[in-house]
Amino acid sequence: MLPFKLIYGEGYDLHLGAHVFPSQKFRLIHNRLLSAGVAQAADFLAPEPATDDDVLRVHSPDYVRKLKAGSLSRAEILRLEVPYSRELVDACWLAAGGSILAGRRALSDGWAANIGGGFHHACPDHGEGFCVIHDVAVAIRHLQFDRVIERAMVVDTDVHQGNGTAEIFRGDPSVFTLSIHQEHNYPHPKPPSTVDINLPDGIGDDEYLAALDEHLSRAFADFSPQLLFYVAGADPYREDQLGGLALTIDGLARRDALVFDYAQRRGVPVASTLAGGYARKLEDTVSIHANTVVAMRSAAQLSRRSRSQAS
Repeated sequence: MLPFKLIYGEGYDLHLGAHVFPSQKFRLIHNRLLSAGVAQAADFLAPEPATDDDVLRVHSPDYVRKLKAGSLSRAEILRLEVPYSRELVDACWLAAGGSILAGRRALSDGWAANIGGGFHHACPDHGEGFCVIHDVAVAIRHLQFDRVIERAMVVDTDVHQGNGTAEIFRGDPSVFTLSIHQEHNYPHPKPPSTVDINLPDGIGDDEYLAALDEHLSRAFADFSPQLLFYVAGADPYREDQLGGLALTIDGLARRDALVFDYAQRRGVPVASTLAGGYARKLEDTVSIHANTVVAMRSAAQLSRRSRSQAS
């Protein structure tokens, strides 16, 4: 068994068919982890949907009302870039509940992974870029409201800047936001995160990892989070349809290990979520996301050995 829990709900899959956003990846990652022997059925927990009160701590009442009532305008639906349906709303509330549960389990166990979520383009009054509500922000505000944490850090490695994250937490000293992304890519404009690492087109493994290492070192020197949310995008991959970076699958696994190493050495609990992934071969996207769980397993095992030796 894994030394932490994986959060997954069958309702994560939006059944979008041939859409560029492969929502079936959630189910395929779940199945891959089981078939590869990385996880067992007992390692998975099913989430409950976030409550409307949870969502309203992040999103405006008017936007939430329109989502629930199905009264978004045509322009608002086009901005989502996914077809509106009641199933979509239910799936997004469920993913937000999954990120809340991942945060709580990370605080109790040190590590947790939501096999979904990471919808970092959702803003307080609208959704965009395949993102309807911001599950990570909902989870952080839930945990702060319950006074389980005061300070959180978001490390976002999606190829696209987390504009929703930046907008929601702008001016909030309790949440440190770091986004490493391709500069000349969606979104436009990019509101400022606490730290934005704007990468040139075509950057590869070594340059990417050196930049991430440098800025993670500075971030942890400047801020002491009680919980780290890791938004682990698969789309910096060199074969991604919506990205323009050139990381390999091995390089992306090294990226995950680097983020987890920083947290592990500082004793910071980690909750990971997914984010974008649009590889030409869907199995590559599934492999990249599954590898994040493998990297978390290695970090959790090292953390356990370190605690055992210390005692």
